[in-house]
Amino acid sequence: MLGVAAAAVLALPLAAPVYHVLLMLPFMAYAVILLGLNLLFGYTGLVSFGHALFMGIGAYTGAVLTTHFGVRSLELILLTAAALGALVAAPVGALCVRYVKIYFSMLTLAFGMLFYTFLLKFYRLTGGDEGIRVLRPSLLGFDLEALAKIDYLAGPYYYYSLGVLALAALVMWRIVHSAFGLCLRSIRDNPAKAEALGISIARYRWYAFVISAVYAAAGGALLGPPTGNVDPTLAYWTHSGNIVFMTLLGGFASFFGPVLGAFVFIFLQDTVMSVVPYWRLVFGALLAFLVIFAPGGLMGLFAGRRPGEVSRV
Repeated sequence: MLGVAAAAVLALPLAAPVYHVLLMLPFMAYAVILLGLNLLFGYTGLVSFGHALFMGIGAYTGAVLTTHFGVRSLELILLTAAALGALVAAPVGALCVRYVKIYFSMLTLAFGMLFYTFLLKFYRLTGGDEGIRVLRPSLLGFDLEALAKIDYLAGPYYYYSLGVLALAALVMWRIVHSAFGLCLRSIRDNPAKAEALGISIARYRWYAFVISAVYAAAGGALLGPPTGNVDPTLAYWTHSGNIVFMTLLGGFASFFGPVLGAFVFIFLQDTVMSVVPYWRLVFGALLAFLVIFAPGGLMGLFAGRRPGEVSRV
């Protein structure tokens, strides 16, 4: 099944309309973000409502580097975004992981809103509510300025984003199936027993928080080039709510569940918005349905698993 999906994604630019190919770009960026978020949510048991903070850091890193510093290498942008995400996440996570459940969620939300306010108020640096332009980055050292923007996005940038997603998924797969991932699941399922076994709960939660922030920043950096502009709405709390919704939609109990959730969310949102203006009402009803009738998300519905049972695929 995974091989069929991979083949379909590889062949999509050759067979699908350009519009649908371009819709895959935010999907792949959000898929990277959600792989990291689910390490914190599905494997560690901590729900963050402030992860848009790190998405914003990644997106603004790309904008500032391309516009103000003339850095056009997407590899350097991704590495810088990941490093800044980790740098900010280290002190924020050190404070947040001391708390659990709603207190952790509210603390992450508070830090996210602080960053959103910073983006709005420091106009000279961030462009305020107008945001900052993101100039076209080079890919693997190739300057592709001669290509029309649509050809650039539906061709080289599409496959570059797919490569980043594949690499991110491979690294995350190794993380969650390592001894470290087993410790995280132990902390999620029974913190008291994990602590009795000598596992430092706060330290492992902090590790998971920093790793998830790195993924969010890298995914945020991929969001900027397709639109050519980033603005503070990327860091607003509703954006954090969207990625939590994607995780629930796909199923946080499965490794690829959040990726499926991102895909369905992007294409369903596009379809619903083209039909009715009150698309958030439709999504709210869908979330209520999932919580009541399919708490394991779409992957859990397909596989018939119980909520909280983490799959290997």
